[in-house]
Amino acid sequence: MTYAARSMASHGGPVRHFAAMNELHAQADRVEAAAADILALRPRVAAAAPWPMAELFGTEAEASWGPPELLAHLDEMLPFWLGEAERILEGDPGDPVPFGRPPTDTIRVGLIGRDRTVPFRELFARLSADSSRVARRMRELTDADGARVGLHPLRGALPVHELFERFVTSHLEGHVVQLREILEARGA
Repeated sequence: MTYAARSMASHGGPVRHFAAMNELHAQADRVEAAAADILALRPRVAAAAPWPMAELFGTEAEASWGPPELLAHLDEMLPFWLGEAERILEGDPGDPVPFGRPPTDTIRVGLIGRDRTVPFRELFARLSADSSRVARRMRELTDADGARVGLHPLRGALPVHELFERFVTSHLEGHVVQLREILEARGA
C-alpha cells in the first residue's frame, strides 16, 4: 500500500481543502503518512535506548546515523525546506530565487550535532509538529504556486512541487525505511 493510500485509509478518505487535489495535496498526504510511520516507531526506539552517538554525522552518508542523528536531521530538514519554498513563493515570478544548500552546510551540520542530544520525546514532538505544519502549508498552495520556479545550486531550476518531492516528501519516506532498518539491525 502506498503512503498516500495508507494515509487515506487511516484518515477515512482523502482530505480535500480545494475542489481539485493538486500534486502538492497528494504529497501532503504522503508527508503525514511517513511522519506517522516514524512516530509509530517511537516505542521501539525508546525500548532499544540508550543509543550511542554516531561518530560521523556531518556530511558523511546518512547510513551511519542512529535514531538521534536521524531525528535531529528530520527536525532541522522540515522547517528548512518549508522556508526555502516560502522564499521562492515570495520572490519575483520572472526571476527564479536561489534556494537550497549543500550537504556541507555548517548550520545543517551544527543543528544535527546539537539536537541529536535532545531527549527522544522532544525530537518526536518536533517531528509531529513540523510535519503537520509542512503538510498543512502544502495543502494551501495552488497548482500555480507549485509551478513557481527556484534555482538550486546543484539541480538547477526546480518548481516548488519538485522541491517538496525531492527534499521533503521522498526524503522523509526514505528515512522511514532507514529507521526501520536501524531498529532491525539492533534487534529492536
